[in-house]
Amino acid sequence: MTEQRNPSGRRRRPASSKRRGRVQVLLGCAGVLTLLAIALLVGAWFVLYQSQADVEAGQPVQLEVPTGASTAAIADILVDSGVVSNANMFRIQARLAGADADLKAGVYELTTGMSYDDAIAELTAGPEIIYSTVTIPEGFVIEQIAERLEEQANIPAEEFLALAKTGGAEEFPEHPYLAAGYLGSLEGYLFPKTYRIKEGAGAREVIEMMLDQFDREIAAVNMAPASSREMSLHEVITLASMIEREAQVAAEQVLVSSVIHNRIEKGMRLEIDATIEYILPGNRFRLQNSDLRIDSPYNSYMYAGLPPGPIASPGIGAIQAAVNPAETDYIYYVLTDPDGSHTFTETWEEFLTAKRKSKEVFGQ
Repeated sequence: MTEQRNPSGRRRRPASSKRRGRVQVLLGCAGVLTLLAIALLVGAWFVLYQSQADVEAGQPVQLEVPTGASTAAIADILVDSGVVSNANMFRIQARLAGADADLKAGVYELTTGMSYDDAIAELTAGPEIIYSTVTIPEGFVIEQIAERLEEQANIPAEEFLALAKTGGAEEFPEHPYLAAGYLGSLEGYLFPKTYRIKEGAGAREVIEMMLDQFDREIAAVNMAPASSREMSLHEVITLASMIEREAQVAAEQVLVSSVIHNRIEKGMRLEIDATIEYILPGNRFRLQNSDLRIDSPYNSYMYAGLPPGPIASPGIGAIQAAVNPAETDYIYYVLTDPDGSHTFTETWEEFLTAKRKSKEVFGQ
């Protein structure tokens, strides 16, 4: 039997072999398409269903939706706060609900782990809470904080002072460092910042807010230099509060800090006016010679070392300066410029010269 050949002389493949080849190609393409479909489905699952936030559900959270924020930006805010778990899914659900243009700006009290429908409903309804914005400046003492909160947030000063003056770690056990506070005072730990306080909030709620802010701020400070000097957190905040009240120019905070550190190392009394101002009625800011003889542990003219506790609420700059003083040999400073600048000196003779300059400038 002879082989069948085509006109060109090549051997002709049987028709069944050709069909098998086509089937194999089709099966191969189908396999590739199946793998692609599976990959797309897996990718879509990760994009739409994989959680992007790992937080405990049901926890209260306050967040702000800025004016003009897009749905994508709002979705990111919700995920960052743990309100919903996936930004892409929130965007899709908002689009399907026709709510893209109805999500309202404002401050919201939501909870973590909300359903997408509930979150969209809250944001389309808009915020119902009224807030007061209260700024607590750096260097304020507890009495000043209480007065401002009463004026601007309707929180009774008496209620605030009752907790802030003696509450300490007993009233606020979530902040155990307060146990070092002098006579239970929270002085120095009520972090100075601008706060949004909801209508009807009480003194305890606001104090917790300020203590939580202190925790966040102090967590970002490298305390290693203080630890190497065997300084406790309480001593750092006490020193920082003195810096805050003494240094009117921010750039001088590290210099004031260096003077205090140097005097401590030399066993000298600190003789910081601000410590006496703290114990005067109404925090009077012009001292008399008789004030220097007030018998109080805060009188740094009478007693060596740091006072028993902070004398104000220091900002983060003063705290950083307390931990990282400038390296100098200064042991004196004198206010010599109306802009609040000081002259820093290493010797008593230089100090006396600076004092004469101060009298020429201020006439005292």
